[in-house]
Amino acid sequence: MMMQQQCVKRVGAAQEGESYFPLAGGHRLIFIMPDSWMHLCSLVLLLSCTHINAKTVGQTSSPAEPVGQLPADVRSVVLKGQSYTAHVEVSSPINLTLQCTWTGSGNKVDNVTGYWSKDGEDIDNSRSTLRLENQQFNLQRMFTIKDEESLGKYTCMFGNEAKIDFVLAVPQISDVRDKPIVSYVGDSVVMVCKMDDAKPSPKTWLWFKVNHTEKEEIDATAEPQRYEIKMDGKVTKLLVHNLTHLDSGLFHCGAVYAISTAMSHVELKVITIYEPLKPFVAIVVEVLVLVAVILMFERSLAKKRKAAGSSGNHVGDTEHATNAAAAATTTTTLQAEANGLEETTSTRQRKM
Repeated sequence: MMMQQQCVKRVGAAQEGESYFPLAGGHRLIFIMPDSWMHLCSLVLLLSCTHINAKTVGQTSSPAEPVGQLPADVRSVVLKGQSYTAHVEVSSPINLTLQCTWTGSGNKVDNVTGYWSKDGEDIDNSRSTLRLENQQFNLQRMFTIKDEESLGKYTCMFGNEAKIDFVLAVPQISDVRDKPIVSYVGDSVVMVCKMDDAKPSPKTWLWFKVNHTEKEEIDATAEPQRYEIKMDGKVTKLLVHNLTHLDSGLFHCGAVYAISTAMSHVELKVITIYEPLKPFVAIVVEVLVLVAVILMFERSLAKKRKAAGSSGNHVGDTEHATNAAAAATTTTTLQAEANGLEETTSTRQRKM
């Protein structure tokens, strides 16, 4: 109200046909104008003063909300050898402090140069001289992990003698199927992805179909007759109906976290109902070929045996004839010898 009165007084203090605005140092800027213009300006000035007074006295602007601080966590590793790798799962933005402790090598030194690197590249202004304290060297640094680019491999180096790797990644999907799912044309199939119970639940799940070299996100609402996506915390299912040969290939499931997305894959193979019979038909063909080969071999062997039998009979007749001739000759010889013996005996009897 006081400011309103001051504004009215200032306007009323001007002479008729004049209007002025106060300036610094007590000076005034005077405008000479008709009465109608003067009243109009007075009204505008009065409204302005009322608005200023209302904002200043009646209300105070609320202060801006303080920027929320990220949660903090600490991961420590004590190294007794030359290298070690620690895997750290990160599902949301965090201020992560990494602590490295190295007990030193066999050759004890009083100090060593320690520094940090990310994905093989040195981090600026991270080098420092570490002194031996309680028979060990200590190196630590806090990192703000706020997005997917912040993930990766952070390494603390102790000179060129030892290092500790911290591999930061989103929780990985544990249920990875190595063998493909086989289904038939026209049928339906269910593909499943899930996280371990000990891991945090993702915010949501996504499904992709690999088309050539690109992954295309599956929109179940666009083709409700073909695709159906179900989500239940740490488990997701993709149902594909009316399968065709074009559905064969890789499907990717994605567990979406606040900082990044963990991916896994499922392979689908769609076949016709006759394809399972192909191995049986191949086996039958192989058996028939084997039987035919065996029969041909037996027939050939039989012919050889028959030919060998005929040749054996001819040789037997020849041997029989030869044996008969030999026996006749022997008999003749014996008879001759017997006759000669008889003649000799008769001769001797005559002489006597």
